[in-house]
Amino acid sequence: MLSDEVWRDLRSQGVTRMYSERSVMLRQGSPGTHLLALTSGLAKVVCREPNGARTWLAFRGPGDLLGEVSVFNGTSRTADVVALTLCTAVVLDAQRFVRFVEERGLVMHLMRQALARMRESDIHRAELQTLPLVVRLARTLLRLAVLTDQMPGSSPVRLTGLNQEEVAQAIGVTRNAVISGLGQLRAAGLVETARRVIVISDVEALQRWAAAH
Repeated sequence: MLSDEVWRDLRSQGVTRMYSERSVMLRQGSPGTHLLALTSGLAKVVCREPNGARTWLAFRGPGDLLGEVSVFNGTSRTADVVALTLCTAVVLDAQRFVRFVEERGLVMHLMRQALARMRESDIHRAELQTLPLVVRLARTLLRLAVLTDQMPGSSPVRLTGLNQEEVAQAIGVTRNAVISGLGQLRAAGLVETARRVIVISDVEALQRWAAAH
């Protein structure tokens, strides 16, 4: 995360745009002519495979930069970024952004951020191999709460925009397995669910489930 001052100055370098729910914010294969500074909403990063399948890569929330890798390495985008909820982002011209980073001495900061994302991916892969479904589900819901700026805080936490298939992709299981897992959490009084809505009713109890092995 950039400091509040740098984030504010960065946002002043571009133009604010709104993206409707389920719209493509950045498209795989397009050139890195610009990037986005996400200021509100929840988005997902997915890779379209040659066979038409879509591989979930990450969720992104307020304070995240989107598409900066293609800006720095000069290649086309390797994934789609899709708005899961109504999103607001600042569109930043690539050259202007690079100049801003150089003038502010932010290269090392962005490198550390990239390394943190790589570590996040490594942790996710390890969890897929070692943790029970319901633990992975609990951890994913808590991470989404943090990502949408609802943690730390008191219950309830309302997560919107996600369907069960997307949750399934994030924890590496089938949709039916997610339905079963959410059923366990509902039965324990930890969550409530509706169409594209998951409400964490008891954050502290969910944290205890997420810490279990």
